[in-house]
Amino acid sequence: MIGAVLIGVLALVVGGCVCVVWADRGGPRWTRAVAAATVGAGRVVRSYQKAQRRKVNSGSETLGGDAGQ
Repeated sequence: MIGAVLIGVLALVVGGCVCVVWADRGGPRWTRAVAAATVGAGRVVRSYQKAQRRKVNSGSETLGGDAGQ
């Protein structure tokens, strides 16, 4: 079951990337909509990852020590 879900997510990611390239080359209107959704989802994931890194980094600074040296 998990494998089927992962294959589905992979298919969506690859399809979204194809639509981004196709829309950049002047594809149909629907490819531009899919490309915009794909780019938007990528931005959401990146901002989430940055927030997680900030949370982890701020937690490690309170531990002290010579980790940076």
